[in-house]
Amino acid sequence: MWQLFEIFAFLSLAMWFIALLSCLSKRAESITNITTLSGILSLGIFIGLLWNSLERPPLRTLGETRLWYSFFLAICGYLIYRRWKIKLMLAYSLGMAILFLLLNYLHPDIHNKALMPALQSVWFVPHVIVYMIAYALLGLSALFGLMGWIAIYKGKTTEGILLKADNVVYIGFGFLSLGLIFGALWAKEAWGHYWTWDPKETWAFITWAIYLIFIHYRLHIETSRKRVFTILMGAFVVLLICWFGIQYLPAAQNSVHVYTN
Repeated sequence: MWQLFEIFAFLSLAMWFIALLSCLSKRAESITNITTLSGILSLGIFIGLLWNSLERPPLRTLGETRLWYSFFLAICGYLIYRRWKIKLMLAYSLGMAILFLLLNYLHPDIHNKALMPALQSVWFVPHVIVYMIAYALLGLSALFGLMGWIAIYKGKTTEGILLKADNVVYIGFGFLSLGLIFGALWAKEAWGHYWTWDPKETWAFITWAIYLIFIHYRLHIETSRKRVFTILMGAFVVLLICWFGIQYLPAAQNSVHVYTN
């Protein structure tokens, strides 16, 4: 299956690299659309083939989740590009998707069919997938935060950037909330408790709370826009710690939520 990854990854990388170049041209929108979608299709086919080959959802290891993140990041970035014509957003999403695919190529997982009993749950697939969608959307919202800071530095208006960031965060936060709920239901089924304050669960709650603070600030508190954009970028750093940073925390070494190799 690894040889197939090289083929499909090369196709996605080539298509997305062409899309990155073409999106810089005003006359190449059709090429951008075709190559972006072709790269997404190529990676989607490989994920499907990997799922069939392993006879289990390819969501067990960190490398497998990186595949899904690249897939959803490209989709979300493309949809935002189509909605608001923000070329930078498409370039960022495809650039990050390329980076995560390259990480998988340079640091391959050892794929096998083994799936521990706790993962043999109806909640396993929806829990991880909604989190990957949330991470993709909230990762793109961090770019809006950076764009807002640049606009403030240049003395430009930030109202349009804030409104777009709001929309992306609201949708991402919805998926993040579903991830917490599905995780709690899964934990109850697997371990008999909805919540145990495991390090992963704690950081997941912290991540959810920070994005809730952002929404609260935007809806109810008149505050500095610099502060709002800073919260948005800082929240994504916490999200990254929650996703794969806790792998390296001493307190998480015995956690049931760390990714297996």
